[in-house]
Amino acid sequence: MQGREPENSTNLMLAVGLSMAVLFLWQVFYAEPRLKEEQARLNREKAAQAAQQVQSAGKDGSAPVPAPSSTANSGPTSGPTAGQLPAPVAGGEAPKPGIQPAVPLTPELALRAREDALKASPRVAIDTPSLKGSIALKGGRFDDVVLAKYREKADPKSANVAFFSPADAPNPYFAELGWSAQGNTLKLPDRDTMWKLEKDGALTPQSPVTLVFDNGQGLVFRRMISLDSDYMFKILDEVENKTTADVTLFPYARLYRYGTPKIEGFYIQHEGLIGVLGDAGLKEITYADVQAANGSQRFEGKIGGWLGITDKYWAAALIPDQTATYSAALRLAAPKTPNSKEAFQADYLRAGLVIPPTARKGVESRIFAGAKQVDLIEQYETGQGIKQFDLMIDWGWFYFITKPLYHLINWLYKFLGNFGLAIVAVTVLVKLAFFPLANKSYESMAKMKKLQPEMERLKERYKDDKAAQQQELMKLYQKEKINPLAGCLPILVQIPVFFALYKVLFVSIDMRHAPFYGWIKDLSAPDPTSMFNLFGLLPFAVPEYLHIGLWPLIMGITMWVQMQLNPPQPDPTQQAIFNWMPVMFTFLLASFPAGLVIYWAWNNLLSMSQQAYIMKKQGVPVPLKENILRIFGSVTSLLGMGKDDKKSAKS
Repeated sequence: MQGREPENSTNLMLAVGLSMAVLFLWQVFYAEPRLKEEQARLNREKAAQAAQQVQSAGKDGSAPVPAPSSTANSGPTSGPTAGQLPAPVAGGEAPKPGIQPAVPLTPELALRAREDALKASPRVAIDTPSLKGSIALKGGRFDDVVLAKYREKADPKSANVAFFSPADAPNPYFAELGWSAQGNTLKLPDRDTMWKLEKDGALTPQSPVTLVFDNGQGLVFRRMISLDSDYMFKILDEVENKTTADVTLFPYARLYRYGTPKIEGFYIQHEGLIGVLGDAGLKEITYADVQAANGSQRFEGKIGGWLGITDKYWAAALIPDQTATYSAALRLAAPKTPNSKEAFQADYLRAGLVIPPTARKGVESRIFAGAKQVDLIEQYETGQGIKQFDLMIDWGWFYFITKPLYHLINWLYKFLGNFGLAIVAVTVLVKLAFFPLANKSYESMAKMKKLQPEMERLKERYKDDKAAQQQELMKLYQKEKINPLAGCLPILVQIPVFFALYKVLFVSIDMRHAPFYGWIKDLSAPDPTSMFNLFGLLPFAVPEYLHIGLWPLIMGITMWVQMQLNPPQPDPTQQAIFNWMPVMFTFLLASFPAGLVIYWAWNNLLSMSQQAYIMKKQGVPVPLKENILRIFGSVTSLLGMGKDDKKSAKS
């Protein structure tokens, strides 16, 4: 039987290799072409639909402003663009967000460099410790926000992260506030309105600004904007009615993004449209899902909450008055066409505001635009009363474990001064917390390993009678007081904590561009080295898919060493699969953030040390050296077998 082990290993390797080759060829030559063909068909259909709606769209591609509706269950309506007026709302009914699709950016609107696009409008500067940029006086849009504390790359000389961008820049992304009205007689501020700055000066935490627009029909619009030292804009929109009749206006806000950004969540965290909509609770829609549905999710008559768009590290959110009634939509603003990208929009519309003659009334709203810093988000939630604002950060299913773990890592970071060391320290603390449970697991495995010779004898004796073999094995377990499943429960209990810690390390912005030691300059990026150029010693670049860094190798080696301490699998094929798992995980984790790989390698090392200690305590030898020699011996025998085959073929 032993003489067939190399042959079994060779067959397994050949089967795995052929299976991977078949899957690869099927994916490249069948699945992807079919998928592209289907996507092209859908794009043609969407383009045809979009062409039918061309007259309803604004020239910058943003979807229509939410329109009040008098029908409770009405379908898509021809909602107005800013400055056009919707049908009246019946009987004080809460307005509904407009759902009509819009045409995306067209070839007629040539995209310019961001710097050139900013020159298209006079601007009021934004200058705070956390944000730089400007607000466009044309349209009053928030379309130029740069994150002053974060850079595109780990290099301190790289550019700061440009978050919001104007409508005709390469990647438009902006927030907009406005008014809708009943009838079709009033001139309201729209995207082409040129607001006047009441007093010269930049928007800073100490100096708010006021924008003014007089429509020439007896209505004066004032927009007072303030900004804290971080990422929260506070806007008070007031309307002064100098006419002799009541005027009813409907405040709205929208967040518009053109094109799908690069997704960095690896399906571990949500990226896309998001919101907490009153009693509807948390709603998350990925970019792919909203395009597949080619529509929106509507939420009517809500009180409290927020809505917006979230990335891995950044987010933008519209926050209405938490006591006001509003209706909202998370939607596809425009489908993808052969000439333009898709566009996404989050918007809300508040109930009508009646302004009597000679009176002045206003509404307050807020816009968040910046980094998803946990402590800051929590401060906004509690300090400003924003309902469940902390859910902007995707803590996952085990949030009740994930959040405390994050705060523990953050606390350790303050003492150790390095986020990588904080990861190492919290791994030790988690190991200590589960030390008793892990001991039971390792004790059970040690006893199983100690009985391995006796178990092998029983298997050999009853190799032709599986029922008798199982019966004798159970008798042996009872005699030695061993539960073969005893090692499973402690491991299962630790799984939620493992995934929670994994989640923390992935979503935490603190790890972004945080250095460790040596060659790791960014814990949120993959290990930059590669074994294929001897970790930089050879003078040539390695393709990204061949980047197998030193830390992934360390992780793979520690994983393999730990697995050698476990009892062997009864089935040779299963054992061979287990032997190859460290290799597969090394390739898999090579593209993961270095901080996660360091955590995994350190966790393997601690587990291996604990397991070896328990094995020695139970009187079980720790044949680490022998296992290494055995593996190298198997490789040598495989190579030798190949040579022998060639010799026999020649003879």
